[in-house]
Amino acid sequence: MTEFLHIRIIDVIDIVLFGLLIYYVYKLLRGTVAINIFIGIAMIYLIWKITEWLKMDLLSEVLGKFLGLGVIALLIVFQQEIRQFLLMLGSNKYRASQMFSEINPFSKMDRTHGRVNVEALVNAAKNLSIKKNGALIIIKRNQDLSFLKNTGDKMNIELNEPILESIFFKNSPLHDGAVVVEGNRITATRVVLPVAPEIKLPKNYGLRHLAAVSVTKNTDAVALVVSEENGQISYIKNGKFVPFQTADELVQIMKKDLGLKGM
Repeated sequence: MTEFLHIRIIDVIDIVLFGLLIYYVYKLLRGTVAINIFIGIAMIYLIWKITEWLKMDLLSEVLGKFLGLGVIALLIVFQQEIRQFLLMLGSNKYRASQMFSEINPFSKMDRTHGRVNVEALVNAAKNLSIKKNGALIIIKRNQDLSFLKNTGDKMNIELNEPILESIFFKNSPLHDGAVVVEGNRITATRVVLPVAPEIKLPKNYGLRHLAAVSVTKNTDAVALVVSEENGQISYIKNGKFVPFQTADELVQIMKKDLGLKGM
């Protein structure tokens, strides 16, 4: 009994790190078909361990071989999710403190300085929509976006409606490409975004939407897109279009995603 209760500090760290790994894998796969595959594999692994413990040799060996050979298949099935996870971990300025921020109830207190002016973003998008001026705005969350900013013109401008509207004015020299927003600053304009060739969208969506889906699928950034053809405003997160009915609802959704809800 005393041996069972003897828990080392390293054991606690081991459990915490394992819990964080499971949390981030779930967060990465949540809302995708891959989550069902992941749950199925986890159940098979659990059954395998139970058969080992019960010394059911035949079934245990079959399940063990299945899981061993299934690693290659998993790499193929989860290639997009693995790529996104590695991009997140490989970001130059991705800090451990940021990894804890979403599960730490006190972390929101540290986000008040320089927080994104979501109302300005949405109001500017509304005005651009009325004039049918196309726009593509990438909003940073945790992951470093230097690899995107390096393709455009680096800026350091306070975020506000007139600035955004002037940038995306049709005759403006800065209107081509995307804008990167970090905190309450516009940090880059005329950014060239990579488009993943495997992403397919309906024909009523243009290159801006393709680029926004690609970037938000491979980073934790979110995107605000205004269509030049019909003025429609789209909000994209994790490579998916997030539905909303009104501008006020969009503001609340974005605030929640940016950790600003309740501020």
